[in-house]
Amino acid sequence: MENIKINNLKYDSNGLIPTVVQERETKEILMVAYSNKESLEMTIKNKFGYFWSRSKNKLWKKGETSGNLLKLFNIYTDCDNDTLIFEVELQGSAACHTGSRSCFFKKIEE
Repeated sequence: MENIKINNLKYDSNGLIPTVVQERETKEILMVAYSNKESLEMTIKNKFGYFWSRSKNKLWKKGETSGNLLKLFNIYTDCDNDTLIFEVELQGSAACHTGSRSCFFKKIEE
């Protein structure tokens, strides 16, 4: 497996990179958020999920108010270095702000 430094990632024009959050054991997709260099540095340093809030324009630690933390195990990037996967363990019952375990609980009708 090839390793890459966070300075070599391809961020968008706002300095952000989409980040898929996946449960380590089940491989369930819990949420999608955005990271920037600062949030990645905090995630790597503290081993918990930090992200950049586009709506509040600030750094946030997932679960800092709800207690539903994302314990980090690995970070992967895709072949283009423009999307990340955080492999985590959900510490709590819900990754979604709605109280659902995953943000992906709505099915598109056919």
